[in-house]
Amino acid sequence: MKTRMISMCVLIAICALTSLAQTSTTQAKPSALGVWRADADGSPFVTLNITNEGGTLTGAVLFYLHRADPGQGVNSTPGIPEPLMNVTFDGATLSFQVSHRRAHPPGSLPDPPVHFQLKLTDPDKGTLIRANDQSATVELTRTDF
Repeated sequence: MKTRMISMCVLIAICALTSLAQTSTTQAKPSALGVWRADADGSPFVTLNITNEGGTLTGAVLFYLHRADPGQGVNSTPGIPEPLMNVTFDGATLSFQVSHRRAHPPGSLPDPPVHFQLKLTDPDKGTLIRANDQSATVELTRTDF
């Protein structure tokens, strides 16, 4: 009986410690994680995916080309997903670079990476800014997929 009581107490203590460890891990996740999207003219415009891989922030961005043919609505075509480079997050702003080499080949092959910032404005809202052109912004919303 005494052994059973001690075993039960040990089990409860392990469960409590495991629960605390999971809570602190969840709270430590950066708030930039997730899939961020923006639409323009009713069509996809940009999708930004931010993940935490082994303690390192990483992800990819997909820009869409918008065209409006005469007499037609806006047509949205996805480009090539580009991995994020040099990702940093200070708790309010996610900064990263994206290769521009494949954007408009062959002319863009020697282009340097483009710098972006995602400034969080709400838990599920943010402004994507092209770092060297503060007028080039788009509002993003975090989605479940």
